[in-house]
Amino acid sequence: MFERKLTRQIQVGKIKIGGGAPISVQSMTNTKTTDTKSTVEQILKLQNAGCEIVRLAVPDMDAAKNLSNIIPEVDVPIVADIHFDYKLALESIERGVSALRLNPGNIGNPAHVREVVAAAKAKKIPIRIGVNAGSVSGKILKKYGGITAEGLVESALEHVKILEEENFFDIKISLKAHDVPLTLAAYRLMSEKVDYPLHLGITEAGTINTGLIKSAVGIGTLLAEGIGDTVRVSFTGDPVPEVKAAFEILKSLGLREYGATLVACPTCGRTRINIPEIAAEVEKKLESVKKNITVAVMGCIVNGPGEARNADVGIAGADGEGIVFRKGEILRKVPESELVAELFKEIDLMTA
Repeated sequence: MFERKLTRQIQVGKIKIGGGAPISVQSMTNTKTTDTKSTVEQILKLQNAGCEIVRLAVPDMDAAKNLSNIIPEVDVPIVADIHFDYKLALESIERGVSALRLNPGNIGNPAHVREVVAAAKAKKIPIRIGVNAGSVSGKILKKYGGITAEGLVESALEHVKILEEENFFDIKISLKAHDVPLTLAAYRLMSEKVDYPLHLGITEAGTINTGLIKSAVGIGTLLAEGIGDTVRVSFTGDPVPEVKAAFEILKSLGLREYGATLVACPTCGRTRINIPEIAAEVEKKLESVKKNITVAVMGCIVNGPGEARNADVGIAGADGEGIVFRKGEILRKVPESELVAELFKEIDLMTA
């Protein structure tokens, strides 16, 4: 287990963030917040995938008011994503959100900031300050000669200072860019400067193909360094795969448990069964397994059980047949066509 930096703790609804709490997984809907049915359906899908916090765009007053129709229908904390308009923040708080994503410096009028802070304090609602590479002010861009880690951090700290001056400290910070090295440098620098919990992510990461790689490298590197208290993997399109990807990153570092883990050999000249096809079938069926077990699909009946001896259960193939094994011990030989079915008989026994 990696030694995590101990940050101050905040609470988003029922989810604790920072202070040694488990690293939480977040996502964001891409439906219209005014569309209750579609938004609730998407949140429920995210919730079913394990998502622990969901953010909704609140671009106008109609969206803010409709939050009260959405929140009672779901069982995850809802964060209102707001830009510039303090009235949207006040309305969202009134409608029952668990947190705000709002940069107070963008509100402008200090009196309006104080109103938002007072309302957030009264309901014990934290505020996430989020600075993206594309939202850095012209003043800071000029100071640093472009987008830099130092500029991202300075921009975020300007917003933090506004809240601190109002004696508000239930703050979470994110610093995102599509450039992985820039994002790493910014989070490392911020982690040295504050003890607020940090929300990790690589923004505008792209489709699943490119976004998964960027997110795994960026988020995974920071987590391995002990930095980060909550994460969102960002993909273009359906947000549900974001949740699965985030948990896989956390699981690969031993930071969270999330269902079954598949171990599959890379195949070689000794392979005598269709490992890619079998592994894909097993992986699909494992999506419904919630228990934390390790399942192996190996191509070599000679080395497979030994190489995967730490797996809870597994299969290995030869010409036309294969074996089912548990913790490296062979249970039985079966025809190749029955390997997957026999494997899941064992899995069913373990997860019953």
